[in-house]
Amino acid sequence: MKVTKTILLSSPIFLLFSLLGQQLLAQNSVALSRQDPNRRVITTAVPFLNFAPDSRHSAMGDAGVATTPDANSAHWNAGKLAFIQDDIGFSLSYSPWLGRLVPDMSLNYLTGYKRIDNVSAFGIDLRYFNMGDIQLTDQNGNPLGDFNPRDIAIGGTYSRKLSDNLSLGISARFIHSNLSGNISSAGGNESRPGVSVGTDVGMYYTQEVLMSGKEAEWSLGANISNIGPKITYNSADDLDYLPTNFRIGTALAIPMDDFNKITFALDFNKLMVPTPPLYREDENGQFIPGPDGRPMIDRGLDPSRPLLNGMFTSFWDAPGGFREEMQEVMISFGAEYSYDDKFAIRTGYFYENQRKGGRRYFTMGVGFKYQRIGFDFSYLVPQVQNHPLAETLRFTLLYNVQK
Repeated sequence: MKVTKTILLSSPIFLLFSLLGQQLLAQNSVALSRQDPNRRVITTAVPFLNFAPDSRHSAMGDAGVATTPDANSAHWNAGKLAFIQDDIGFSLSYSPWLGRLVPDMSLNYLTGYKRIDNVSAFGIDLRYFNMGDIQLTDQNGNPLGDFNPRDIAIGGTYSRKLSDNLSLGISARFIHSNLSGNISSAGGNESRPGVSVGTDVGMYYTQEVLMSGKEAEWSLGANISNIGPKITYNSADDLDYLPTNFRIGTALAIPMDDFNKITFALDFNKLMVPTPPLYREDENGQFIPGPDGRPMIDRGLDPSRPLLNGMFTSFWDAPGGFREEMQEVMISFGAEYSYDDKFAIRTGYFYENQRKGGRRYFTMGVGFKYQRIGFDFSYLVPQVQNHPLAETLRFTLLYNVQK
């Protein structure tokens, strides 16, 4: 029995998987068809782990590895949490996902933190990606019932200062991804939820510097996220990488006077996941199988290599060499103007090379804070008209308790 989705409801789901590199089943299987040399997107499982979850940083072009710490620091850089000023805090973020295409998809992020002492803090977070209801049918179009694909990740973070300027942090999370229930695939394999664990390691450095006679705050951050074993949705022979990501960046907060401040942030991201190789093709554009039955690689490395090997060789495994490796770097730039830490206006830009996904969009947003409660909002504007991510909104509610 072959499982499909109705055309009306399947289109947004399949578009989502195409955009984000996540297929329903058999993600590592190689389709026997001609390769597109102009579009070589790196695919992973559970890409929702890298979605910008909160409004503040998504309004700044998805830049956040070196910005000032807040309740959402666990996603951007585990090391930042040790420098947070308040004693206790919580944050709840909500974003309708692909809202122009389907009404019931959403990304939800709940996080909290608690200072332990003057040099350390811990946090917890819950991430829930709801992909909406879909209708499953057999190959004859007979309905098999409705299903709600969803991904969940639950984690904890510990961060500690090593000096007055430097801190390190580590996060660990449990990941559960249920894309098709227990419905059997066309190949006869029974699908099942994917389960894995991930770890983040982050570093944060901050230093006061003099600019035009005023004390500005310069920060540097680096974070490797989602280090963990591969995940499967059917059999142990069909494994997919987690979206292990290396993020590095800097931020500069410049006080204009006692009430006004402007912050600039710049992040660089690269997936530490193998680049798809180029396979040998015959005159008909079909892959040439090797002795093991798998397509023979013409240029590049085996995409199914072990975790640590795949992570570190991902910096030089692109078939196009150094030029293609540089194309895999995503760039985020953002700016934030704040008045008396009570009102903020933010904007930013995110760039991804066309061959590696082509996401390019401007972002903007505002933030308000009244005593212990804060509210942030962000809005995404793609460069391409009628893009599925157009009009993406994010809402964040924060609550902080000072010492």
